[in-house]
This record gives sequence, C-alpha cells and structure tokens, in this order.
Amino acid sequence: MIIKWLVRSQSIVTLASGMIYPYYLLFLKNLGNSFSKYGLAFAVFTISSAAASQWLAPRMDRHAKQWLIVSSMGMAAAMIAFPWVISYIWVLLQMMMGICNAMQRMSERVLLADYTVAGQRGPAVGNYHFWTSAASGFAVIVGGVLIDWLTIDVLFYLSAILYMWGALAVWRLRSISEEAVNG
Repeated sequence: MIIKWLVRSQSIVTLASGMIYPYYLLFLKNLGNSFSKYGLAFAVFTISSAAASQWLAPRMDRHAKQWLIVSSMGMAAAMIAFPWVISYIWVLLQMMMGICNAMQRMSERVLLADYTVAGQRGPAVGNYHFWTSAASGFAVIVGGVLIDWLTIDVLFYLSAILYMWGALAVWRLRSISEEAVNG
C-alpha cells in the first residue's frame, strides 16, 4: 500500500516536471537570447542541486517524507513565479529549483529503499521506474498539446497544480506510513 502511494505521488510530480521541462528550456533560451546565458541558468540549477545534496544527505534517513513534500511545494512556487520572469536575473529561481530537485530525487530513492525489502527490491523499483517514466513521456505530449491551445504561462500554472497535488499525495503517504507503524 505504501509503495503504491509513493509511485502515485512521484508519477504526479514527474508529470508536472515532464509537462513543463522542454518548454521551460525554450523559455530560458528565449529569455537569455544566447546559449551561454541558457547554459549559465542550467548550470545554476545543476550545481545548486549538487551542493544541496551534500547538506541534505545526512538528514535524509530521518526526514525524507518531509523533504519530498517541501520539494514539491517549492517547485510549485517556482512554477507560479516563472511566468512573471521578465529579467534574466530572475533565473536565480534555478537555484531554488535545483535545491528542490535534490530533495525530490534523494527522498524518492531513500523512501523506495525504506519501503522495500533487500533482495526483493527489483519488482518495486521496476514498477516505480515504469510509472514515473510513462508519466514523463505522457507529460511531454500533454504539454505540447496544451501549449498549442493555451499559453506557456498556463502550462507553468498547471505544472504548479500538479506539484501541489504530488505534495498532497506524499502527505497522504506520510499518514499511511504513520498508521502502519502505530498499528
């Protein structure tokens, strides 16, 4: 039961990120009007994610579910803010997004290990990978269709809603796991 909620919550988050990711990259490129500025923005994302992982790592075992909720809410906030970006300096949102990315990636892996049994993780990991990958592929198609009908701003807002939905699913996961522990 717990692993199903983890898969569902992270499939929703993957849907949110996959729906916006290719178009967000175009948004950054158009904002900076050069590949070097685009490269700098993406580097801020990846380097902040790497740096955050070093601080988060010792805290993961005790707080993975909380970090997963915080990461989804942080990404929702970033998605809401992105349509308002009018200056390249706002690309500092990339730093917040990188930190949220580290929280999400590390937390999902810790929880996947916590909710599976050593020597029997393969099927759960395969199921997790299938559903999150399928959500990502589906998201790119949905994003493309939506952006043809709507605007990129709406795509960011829809992504924010999905991130919040993912956070609620993790909160539910947290409640389910606490019920299982308490009997």
